[in-house]
Amino acid sequence: MSEGVRVRVLRAVHGDPRAAAELAAVLGEHQLAGLEPLPAEPVAVAPGLLRSQRREIRTLPPDTRRLLLIAAADQYPLATHAFQRAVTAARLDTGPLDEAEAAGFAHPTSAGVVFRDPWTRIAAYETASALDRRETHRLLARVLRGEGEAPRRSWHRAAASLGPSRRLAGELRASAHEARAAGEHALACALLERAAVLTPDPRERPRLLARAAADAWRSGDADRARRLAAHGDVDGLSGLLALRAGNATESFDALLAEAVRGVESGERALAGEPGRGTDGDRTVGGALIEGAGAVRGVRPAVPAVPDVAAHLVARATEAAVYTGDLRRCLEAAAVADRYGIVSPGTLGGLAAAFEGRYEDARDLLKAAAGRCGPGGDPTSLIHSSIAALMLGDHTLAASAAVRAAASARARGESMTVPQAMEFRAYAEFWTGRPRAAGAATLDALRQAYATGQDNGACHLQAALAMFAAVTGDEDVCRARVEAARTYALARGLGLAAALALWALAFLDLSTGRYAASASRLRALAGFGPGHGHRAVRHLATPHYVEAAVRTGDTRVARAAHADYDRWASAVRSPDDLALSARCRALLATGPEAVEHYRTALDLHASGTRDFERARTELLFGGALRRLRNRTEARDRLHSALEAFLHFGAPHCAAQARGELRALGEPAQPPSGARDVAALLTAQQLTVARMAADGATNREIASRLLLSPRTIDHHLRGVFNRLGIRSRIELVRLLASSEE
Repeated sequence: MSEGVRVRVLRAVHGDPRAAAELAAVLGEHQLAGLEPLPAEPVAVAPGLLRSQRREIRTLPPDTRRLLLIAAADQYPLATHAFQRAVTAARLDTGPLDEAEAAGFAHPTSAGVVFRDPWTRIAAYETASALDRRETHRLLARVLRGEGEAPRRSWHRAAASLGPSRRLAGELRASAHEARAAGEHALACALLERAAVLTPDPRERPRLLARAAADAWRSGDADRARRLAAHGDVDGLSGLLALRAGNATESFDALLAEAVRGVESGERALAGEPGRGTDGDRTVGGALIEGAGAVRGVRPAVPAVPDVAAHLVARATEAAVYTGDLRRCLEAAAVADRYGIVSPGTLGGLAAAFEGRYEDARDLLKAAAGRCGPGGDPTSLIHSSIAALMLGDHTLAASAAVRAAASARARGESMTVPQAMEFRAYAEFWTGRPRAAGAATLDALRQAYATGQDNGACHLQAALAMFAAVTGDEDVCRARVEAARTYALARGLGLAAALALWALAFLDLSTGRYAASASRLRALAGFGPGHGHRAVRHLATPHYVEAAVRTGDTRVARAAHADYDRWASAVRSPDDLALSARCRALLATGPEAVEHYRTALDLHASGTRDFERARTELLFGGALRRLRNRTEARDRLHSALEAFLHFGAPHCAAQARGELRALGEPAQPPSGARDVAALLTAQQLTVARMAADGATNREIASRLLLSPRTIDHHLRGVFNRLGIRSRIELVRLLASSEE
């Protein structure tokens, strides 16, 4: 199964390997591929395990089973923290719990009952009769009278109901709104699902399920969101979900079409004409505006159609950006203009940049980047981070991304956190912290898979491929590229596909395979939507110019540099201007090149891309060596070597050592604590440290989201490079090098 499905299977079964085996055995082909959601009910997930747990529970005395039922209903499927109050209100003795503790099923604490595992808790609940369960829910509802406990009280009242009730469905809707305002989206989802069951109005049911799907998605439960969205019958919401886990082109079409339908329905409603959307069953649904994050706090009685349409157009443009489809970006812009819809500045700036309107793009991006104060909407903060990255302000980009993640966590929006962490990782990478960026991205990758955002995970895989290319982990780089490109090409994600290809091209560049690097980057320029991306092609221009000059083919490189220089001149980013000056130096000869290199280094001094500054020094040192300026060449090359060792970029360090050897200068690796680090790649060093700490190959593979075979390959490489034969020797060597 795909990595995303594997992670979600383990999550669905609470990490139980027996239940995981049961569930995996019954999944269909589309479920294994991640195209359909996983089963919902425990009995469908692991029926065999649940049957055995039920048999064990039935061996307990009735009084013990009743106490376990109260504890289970208080925790499953929602934690309501009312067990002690319920036991007191029912005047029950907790002594019979000793039987459960002796059997190893559960044990009491001051806070309640702790079950052996989640499946025991589920079995304790489902073993009871329907009548006993309803009585237990009524008991819990009676004692939940504290401040802020209304949503959980409503849940228990609904669980105890016998049939449809308009009044109870209305109470559940109000409680869901209260839970959502408190950032408890999983609770809001459960309340709305139950409201959909209890409402006597069949026209209300799709809208309630759509809103429940939006809350499930924001809580990080992708499978539940997709199941509910299918029943909710809201095209725009399905488009939002497809943006994160489906085909980006199909997502664009659904989102833009729904935005147009919403505006036109609203116009007809204002004119007094009947039209879809006026009753809230499809276009106007509160699910769209709430699920999109356009409303924070109090939900209006009738969602504002322009707000919904603006969000849908913004997301449609985002889908077009992911595919790299300029035509669709322009189509979204035309729709926004036709209907007077204002979309976020970041997306407008991206569209303008794709069209080559760099001054317009700069102004729009600056406006978007400026909206990153403390607090605020997580999505807006992420857009601020993207805008700052494009403008070359990596400090601001990292700050906005950190705030976005914090805001998302505070609001209970788990699905937004991995996206925010992705852009924080980019900022750290460009400022010369590839190892920190790699660790942050790996964490974001796990969260993206766990929350069902496989498209986001694909982008993160491509980013990790680039980090591995910089840190010299060739095998990992190629494995990440293969994973990213296979998924990206199937889903039309041109951005991720292009980023992965750029990673391979940089790997070739840093290992002296200049013709291969130039060839890959030329191919990147020729790929259309879904296979390539104009933004990545543009960002890769300095590397393409270097590779092309090394192979003697400068005609296309000069044209690419001219466009890059136009962007750098428009945004006035010191780093972009420095890289443009470096390209100019590579395309020049003799003393003229020296002046361009000096200009580049002066500009780098005001920027933040320290890794690229080190590459500029490497290239400058090589040029000075060829001009026989040995003294300055030696200084520049030693400075570049130290920087590459600090960044953990062994291939680039090897290039610097090669230039120093050509000068007749010694380039010995540092001694002491960094001795081992100098001999290993970043990934090898990480694996070595985990192995020395006692982790097995399979445990290391699980933590790094790699295969055990790849870990085995890394350990063999570690042993060969260090001249050792066992893990015991590895432990001793690492301990001595860190003293």
